[in-house]
Amino acid sequence: MLPESLRSSPRVFHGARFDVHAVELPGGGGGSQRREVVVHQGAVVILPLVEDPSGRPGVAMIRNERFAVGRTLWELPAGTLEPGEDPAVCAARELIEETGYEAKRITKMLEFFTTPGFCTERMWAFVAEDLRHVGQALEETERITVEVIGLDKTMQMIGSGEVCDAKTIATLLYYQTFQRA
Repeated sequence: MLPESLRSSPRVFHGARFDVHAVELPGGGGGSQRREVVVHQGAVVILPLVEDPSGRPGVAMIRNERFAVGRTLWELPAGTLEPGEDPAVCAARELIEETGYEAKRITKMLEFFTTPGFCTERMWAFVAEDLRHVGQALEETERITVEVIGLDKTMQMIGSGEVCDAKTIATLLYYQTFQRA
């Protein structure tokens, strides 16, 4: 849904995953300045909890080849909402697609704006529990591998900069701070 502040702004680009609108903002001296805003459907990120190889609490992390930054990143599985799709439904779908795990229980943790300075994208973060492996269902262009990492190790990976994906950092730190028993 387009925010009220953008409803009268012209769409200057239409893409498969997002649009761009041009907005005229009033300036301090009586003029105005043009700003572009990315209009995005919204997305989900999922924290899949499993045991690590030593039997301790772990996370099914993905290594995701990201062409936009020219690197393969450590991430939590995530994906874009289809128009009108419920975020929990999207989370269940993306979890299977990217990790090959199906969850008996998916619980919403929080929601946040990813880059509110120029983008409308809202992201819903979920915890996935009671997982069973059913096999990945990657899209044709996705290059993703899965590795179970100990939950404590993920904190070290954030601290060292090995994990540098914002949605992953925010979700893991939120869980570690507010929800981990």
